[in-house]
Amino acid sequence: MRIGSKPFYKLLLFALIALVLIMAVTITLNATRLHHAIQERTFSYVTDVTRQLTADIDNRIQKVMVDLSSLCDSLMHLDSPDALSDFLQRKTEMLGFTSIVYIGADGTVSKAASGIEEPLSLPGVQASLQGNTGVSFLNGEDILYTIPVILNEEVAGVLGGIRSKANMQELISTDCFSGTGLTCIIDSGGSVVISPTQVDPFLQLDSLFTSSPEGKTARSIRRMQEDMVSGQSGIFSFRSASGSDLILSYNPLSHFSWVLLTLVPSDVIASHVNGSMFWLYGIIGVVVVLMLLTLFALYASQRYHYRQMEEAAFTDRVTGGMTNAAFQLKCESLLPKAPANTYCIALMNIRNFKLINEHFGSEHGNDVLACIMHTLQKSMDGAEGFASRADADSFFLCLKSGTREEVARKMRQLTDSICAEVVKLRWYLGAPYSFSLQTGAYIVDNPSLEITIMQDRASMACRSRSSFEDGSCKFYDDSMLRRMRREEELNMLFESALEHHEFVVTLQPKVRLSDERIGGAEALVRWVHPQQGMIYPGEFIPLFEQNGRICRLDLYIFEEVCRTLHAWQQAGKPLFPVSVNLSRQHFSDPHFLDTYVEIATRYEIPRDMLELELTESIFFDDQGIENTKQQIKEMHRLGFRCSLDDFGSGYSSLGLLVEFDIDVIKLDRRFFLDISNAKSRDVIASIVELAHRIGLSTVAEGIETQEQLDLLKGIGCDMVQGYIYSKPLSVAEFEVWFQSREQQAG
Repeated sequence: MRIGSKPFYKLLLFALIALVLIMAVTITLNATRLHHAIQERTFSYVTDVTRQLTADIDNRIQKVMVDLSSLCDSLMHLDSPDALSDFLQRKTEMLGFTSIVYIGADGTVSKAASGIEEPLSLPGVQASLQGNTGVSFLNGEDILYTIPVILNEEVAGVLGGIRSKANMQELISTDCFSGTGLTCIIDSGGSVVISPTQVDPFLQLDSLFTSSPEGKTARSIRRMQEDMVSGQSGIFSFRSASGSDLILSYNPLSHFSWVLLTLVPSDVIASHVNGSMFWLYGIIGVVVVLMLLTLFALYASQRYHYRQMEEAAFTDRVTGGMTNAAFQLKCESLLPKAPANTYCIALMNIRNFKLINEHFGSEHGNDVLACIMHTLQKSMDGAEGFASRADADSFFLCLKSGTREEVARKMRQLTDSICAEVVKLRWYLGAPYSFSLQTGAYIVDNPSLEITIMQDRASMACRSRSSFEDGSCKFYDDSMLRRMRREEELNMLFESALEHHEFVVTLQPKVRLSDERIGGAEALVRWVHPQQGMIYPGEFIPLFEQNGRICRLDLYIFEEVCRTLHAWQQAGKPLFPVSVNLSRQHFSDPHFLDTYVEIATRYEIPRDMLELELTESIFFDDQGIENTKQQIKEMHRLGFRCSLDDFGSGYSSLGLLVEFDIDVIKLDRRFFLDISNAKSRDVIASIVELAHRIGLSTVAEGIETQEQLDLLKGIGCDMVQGYIYSKPLSVAEFEVWFQSREQQAG
């Protein structure tokens, strides 16, 4: 759906209305949940505070009783009334009582105390004479706490301590609940025994509760009465006759069957939250209004911004041409409607584009990209096709061509035109550089495929190994996909193959031509899979070279060779140098030889029995050459032999023999394909002679005929490796071959 169309505006309006409704419902639900949460928090808060207050009152009363109990033992040791009076006077000041009195069983009082006229009539004194603690109220102002004084297991009297009732009133007049709560102490009968100055609300509880004789409040009152009898605490809320929402908490004390009542407004916490909630809802309302205004502002200005976004999404900022997103959209609208084999998706990739940026700067690199896009647009009109930049150095093309010959011709014309235009840019720089393109194409034989799959197939063809070799346009076929899947399969099997020793070492002999005896062997690898059988090196070695697994495979082969040489050494068999291949991937690690040394040392193999074979592909740039020089020096310092494999197979030069301190060169089999040619024989003889002059041994690879062997004997080649003597053999087969060869040699 196109942004800017009327359906989009209607959808936007409905979305705005839905958004407002959702926010309103969300706010309402949140408010309800918040109300319940506040109520639960209020009950929890009131319960915690009243329990703490109850514990404080119990502790205060307990301390009084403990203080009185501590005096009882001393009373019995006083021998006169005056001594008793002096003792009680001193303890009164020490323990913070108003006065301390001793009341005999006959009602006599040791010291005159205001309000104690008939002590035996006081309920607390009566309780103590019966052996219990007691409490009495004197003149409504003081509290008399009493304990029995036991002598010879009988109650001899009562010791009492008088404290002001105001002390207890001060304790229950808590500052909790922001000063809005009221607390009092009642007895089990419901009578108020200690209250703050504002006692009216508690005195009027009966009238407050009777307004709902059969409702929830009445049930809560009955439950409270039952809990008070059983010593349980509780809390409930109710609405008073005046319309106030209140919370009543009751907590039994552990002394005198008293109960602590606390009366708190229901909004003791909510009162602090309501103001914040008011501001919160106000802020939310303002935010909603601002959101609506913002959305309407976006709605009003989207036409202008749409064109800008479209340009940013579909126009490449470097080249000014299509982006890949625009290319895919155009293909999606065009290709599915066309018959099969009408169009072609191609990829054009700049080789070594990063070197251009590195040497001449990214600005010139961008000029090259813009030049390519301009040339493609000029060379293709709308009927011929269109192009886009895929990524940093690649371009996708859609050509109206259905045959390989036609596509190849068009791609050649395009690459020639691009190279001609880029040459002009190089001329302005005053410094030429290598510029070439590799191309791959997929002829759309299945228009229903996703565009990305078509592009992947073109990329697969472009990046196939053959496309790097001759520079021609390569075309996708199913074998490429099969090869990619096969490579993925081999990668997945690699770890298991190492673990289960599926990689098998074979040895191909190197025979000295001087005496026809063995002079060494080359370790080669074969992959024997338990289900798939033999997997040949040409299938997995290049793959593992690309992904770096070749290093682990090289180390595996090296260790297998060392294990074999160790077994021969233990059996008293003669040793000879065995060469193992060394991938250039190892040279990225300056310390890779440490592992080779550790393996050779572990198996106690003489270092000169191990030869590391390098290929000329290691020498890929100046930095690589210098690194290789140092590593070869290190190989010799550690005692390993070093050989140059496949000499003459690629870009080998005689300069390599001067630059590098190698021990052996191995002449590639290509030298011996046409030895009937006198020029070929002269070249071979010259290389062998030169090698001998500079102290190198020579090995000829791939020798299969007697004619080749006679030539090599005639020019003085040191050793020969090839099927004329033996194919690569398993270790067991090699041992048999070696024994037979030695017996023949005498």
